[in-house]
Amino acid sequence: MKLKELAVPVGISNRHVHLSEEDIRKLFGEDAELTPVKDLGQPGQYAAAEKVILAGPKGCIEGVRVLGPARKATQVELSRSDCFRLGVQPPVRDSGDHEDSASLTIIGPKGTVSLERGVILAKRHIHMRPEEAATLELKDKDIVAVYCEGDGTRRTVFKDVLVRVNDQYALEFHVDLDEGNAAMLSNGDVVKIVEEL
Repeated sequence: MKLKELAVPVGISNRHVHLSEEDIRKLFGEDAELTPVKDLGQPGQYAAAEKVILAGPKGCIEGVRVLGPARKATQVELSRSDCFRLGVQPPVRDSGDHEDSASLTIIGPKGTVSLERGVILAKRHIHMRPEEAATLELKDKDIVAVYCEGDGTRRTVFKDVLVRVNDQYALEFHVDLDEGNAAMLSNGDVVKIVEEL
C-alpha cells in the first residue's frame, strides 16, 4: 500500500442539525438567532447553544446540537446507530443532496418542524483547499481511500471517501461517530490518503 505524504487531521462528526432561517424561527421563535458557542474545524462553522429533539417512528433523541450558520435547506446528519434508535432509514449522501432522503420531526422549545426530506448519513469526505488538492493530484468530487494507523487506533482503510475542494475549506477528514469509534479515532488524529492499494 502506497500513501500520499500529506497528513490529514480527523474530525469526528456526531449527530447534528443544520437549520434554514425559516425553521430556526419555527423552532426557537420569530426573533431567534443561533448563538455560537464553539468554532468548528471548517472556517465560519460553529456549534450553537441551541439544541433540539429528533422524533422518529421508533423513538426520540434529545439534546441534538444545531450547527451554524443557517443554511438554505434544513439537514439532519445521523449515524447508523441513531437511525436504529429513531426508526429511520436515510441514504448515504453528500451534504445537500436530499433527493429521496428520509424524514422525521424536529422539536424545539417554540414549535416543531415536520421534515419531509433532508435526513442523511453523511458520506465520508475530506475538505481541502485547491493548493492541497494540487499537491495531492486530486480535484473536487474525486473518490479516494484513507488509511489510519496510530497509537490507540485500529488499522483501518476507509474507501469511497469524497474529496471536496474549496478555497474556504480547512484540511480535514470527516467521518461519523460510528465509523470513528470503529477505527478508534479521535478528533485531531491524522490519516493519510491511499495512493495505491
